[in-house]
Amino acid sequence: MGLVVQKYGGSSVADAEGIKRVAKRIVEAKKNGHQVVVVVSAMGDTTDELIDLAEQVSPMPSGREFDMLLTAGERISMALLAMAIKNLGHSAQSFTGSQAGVITDSVHNKARIIDVTPGRIRIALDEGNIAIVAGFQGVSQDKKDITTLGRGGSDTTAVALAAALDAEVCEIYTDVDGVFTADPRVVKKAKKIDHIAFEDMLELAASGSKVLLHRCVEYARRYNIPIHVRSSFSGLQGTWVSNEPIQQGDKPVEQAIISGVAHDTSEAKVTVVGVPDKPGEAASIFRAIANAEINIDMVVQNVSAASTGLTDISFTLPKTEGRKAIDALEKAKAVIGFDSLRYDDQIGKISLVGAGMKTNPGVTAGFFEALSDAGVNIELISTSEIRISVVTRADDVPEAVRAVHTAFGLDSDSDEAVVYGGTGR
Repeated sequence: MGLVVQKYGGSSVADAEGIKRVAKRIVEAKKNGHQVVVVVSAMGDTTDELIDLAEQVSPMPSGREFDMLLTAGERISMALLAMAIKNLGHSAQSFTGSQAGVITDSVHNKARIIDVTPGRIRIALDEGNIAIVAGFQGVSQDKKDITTLGRGGSDTTAVALAAALDAEVCEIYTDVDGVFTADPRVVKKAKKIDHIAFEDMLELAASGSKVLLHRCVEYARRYNIPIHVRSSFSGLQGTWVSNEPIQQGDKPVEQAIISGVAHDTSEAKVTVVGVPDKPGEAASIFRAIANAEINIDMVVQNVSAASTGLTDISFTLPKTEGRKAIDALEKAKAVIGFDSLRYDDQIGKISLVGAGMKTNPGVTAGFFEALSDAGVNIELISTSEIRISVVTRADDVPEAVRAVHTAFGLDSDSDEAVVYGGTGR
């Protein structure tokens, strides 16, 4: 048997009973002959509670101290889980991200992994231990400061360790039975997907699907690490994410036209009004945004008015970066020469994803007809070969997702999808 990396989310280790249940599952994998490395998130809503506490103490905490605070949650989980495993008669050692060799850049609160040097993990495994690693964190290459990888960073930690250790599979345990055709909290009749390609999963993750982080899937595709998404609350098979062809008996099966519907209400829209319609203006706008280290998503430029020679440029970005983006653009106003800025954080994004879309006429028409029938007004549109995304009012998102899901025949005829835990914070 080979090496397996397992990752458990906060809802799976939310309390003492959850930690004991997870410990039993880990020990079972060890008994089956696997070497086991476990990546664990903070318990339940611990990270959110620490963020709330920090905001009460300081409205603008330094990035370094904020990371020091947030990494405490995973350290609690890893130690308790190691204790629970030892109580079951198996040896376990816990490691922080830095002890596990997760090397990052120096960007606090959203660091990126540069390298993984898991020497201490290999030694622990060779000595017969189960290795427990705190997710979401690492150490900067230059200053040796503790860093965090941003929301969902434990998934990235798990895949990075799986790649560095040449694991057979990275198992991501969560509070649902796998990847569904839509968020089961919004669409009760969502179907579980048995197998999905990396490309489709990347689009779903980038479009708002919360079951896997986009960076995690990106890392897995780069190093060809199969991901098995499953629930820690049940023994059911989950969803395999890989580029292996789907087989039915001895024959490959053609991929489904539509993989799923994703939504995201964590973004805001910025509109730069009255931009001179000439070469270099858009570059100046997005250089100002890039210099502020802000990632943007959708971009739309209107046709310029012939009488004024001015145009409007709209783009979406995370709500958490909204204030920073406005400040950066205001500082560059004299250089860019726009008239004004508009900011709107009451928007939502709905995306239809599927690799088969590009060879099936009528998908785009069906998508917009479903939104029209649901009375949903569209503000922005963005497309790729395997995705159509629109921006609408945040209040319209749940109804829009359900309408599109039904229109493309994705509703399940069986029992409703089960969400076992988690508060959704």
